[in-house]
Amino acid sequence: MTAVVIGESLVDLVWRSGGTTIVPIPGGSPANVAVGLHRLERPVRLTSCWGDDPPGVLVRDHLYATGVPIDRAESASGRTTLALAYVDDATGAATYDFLATWDPLLPELPSDATLLHTGSLAIVVEPGADRVVQACRAIRSRPGGAVAVDLNVRPRVQPDRAAYRRAVERIVATADVVKASDEDLAWLYPDRQPVDAARELIGMGPRLVVTTIGAEGARGLLAGAEVTVAAPPVKVVDTIGAGDAFQAALLAGLLLPREDGTHRVHLPEDRDALEHLLRQAVSAGALACERAGAQPPTRAQLDAALGVAP
Repeated sequence: MTAVVIGESLVDLVWRSGGTTIVPIPGGSPANVAVGLHRLERPVRLTSCWGDDPPGVLVRDHLYATGVPIDRAESASGRTTLALAYVDDATGAATYDFLATWDPLLPELPSDATLLHTGSLAIVVEPGADRVVQACRAIRSRPGGAVAVDLNVRPRVQPDRAAYRRAVERIVATADVVKASDEDLAWLYPDRQPVDAARELIGMGPRLVVTTIGAEGARGLLAGAEVTVAAPPVKVVDTIGAGDAFQAALLAGLLLPREDGTHRVHLPEDRDALEHLLRQAVSAGALACERAGAQPPTRAQLDAALGVAP
């Protein structure tokens, strides 16, 4: 049994404050999550699309070098998405602007797929977003199948807040696990506190909602439990890919190995299990902040940070 990640691959054009040089770095939130899961030694396939233009060559070479099995979907436009990432040298925080394309002709889902992850541009940019929703529904119809979504809100790709919220709530209704940042929820629901918005998301169908709170850590919500875990202190280089490293570790903690070498999806059922899961995720996010660009940790690196004996 395997995880399938569906979503965009792109090139981040990284522009640091006060600088005059733009550095192209291949990434994309779903692609980063797939790489993170692979480094955490979980079975995963990535379904994505990119063009045959120069940015697409950079994406292609990067993805195939990671070792992640890839299903490249056809793209009607033949374009590769570009993201301009402005990095504040004082804080390491990144803000984004996008030249977005997401029009994949998605292949059939692998027969052994039990966990599907998606998010970011893939859940809001049409026509691909509608096809992603259909794939999520197909996975959830399978015995033991589960869907995880990282909202990763990018207002620049859809500045109409009501339209963005409709797209989010449509995908949330197909999901078992939803992750968002406090900033995501504050933008989507400006009339509510982020924690209240997260509680409303639980009512739309997911069994677990996780909210990242920047340097303060993360909050997890089950129907009957709520847990907040602090983030470890780090010296931030930049925040690019930190949320994706967090999400990969979260999914790795849900996709558990069996004795026969296969994997099953197991969601936390109580406070202790949820706290354990969140500690893994915040540690992975912290490690990613210590490196430039999207660099999720390996299993050995995460275990060392958690104090797990090899």
